Amino acid sequence: MTRQDQIIKWLIYTLGLLPIWILDAFLLGRWPVWGVKPNLLLLAAVSVAVLEGAKAGGGFGLGVGLLWAIGYPGAHGLPILFLTAAGLLAGNAGQYALTQGYAGCLICSAATLAVMEGIHILGGLFIRMAPLSVMLSVAGKEFLLTLLWSPLVFLIFWLIFRKVGLDKLA
Repeated sequence: MTRQDQIIKWLIYTLGLLPIWILDAFLLGRWPVWGVKPNLLLLAAVSVAVLEGAKAGGGFGLGVGLLWAIGYPGAHGLPILFLTAAGLLAGNAGQYALTQGYAGCLICSAATLAVMEGIHILGGLFIRMAPLSVMLSVAGKEFLLTLLWSPLVFLIFWLIFRKVGLDKLA
């Protein structure tokens, strides 16, 4: 792929992220289900990583982490590091251990969500935010609700991948 092809490819992936971000930030964030909202940005980063591989997944995860850190009030720098690492790991898993399809994406999304929820629970325990049972309940609801959105998010990026993924533009 030429440099221009690469720029076009990642511009298209970025445009694919736009409706997911709008849905995540402006619609689902305003009407929580079960008292929680899904994390579609995490699903987007993992989906692209599984489809494109570790290097591209880490880069896209970095970009999505920046969007998360900048676009959400009260966010800090941790999403940048977390989604970059998640992109690298999910990309490696998609390349070498799992399929580059929905099953691989679902496994990587579930693992990434479990780690993220575990970090939230540990942080909550450290600052004594709530009893463990309450935090586990919230984490479980967030986990399930987010995974319910995974087919739609994966489908968006899979359709993009079919058109511009890997070296399709060459």
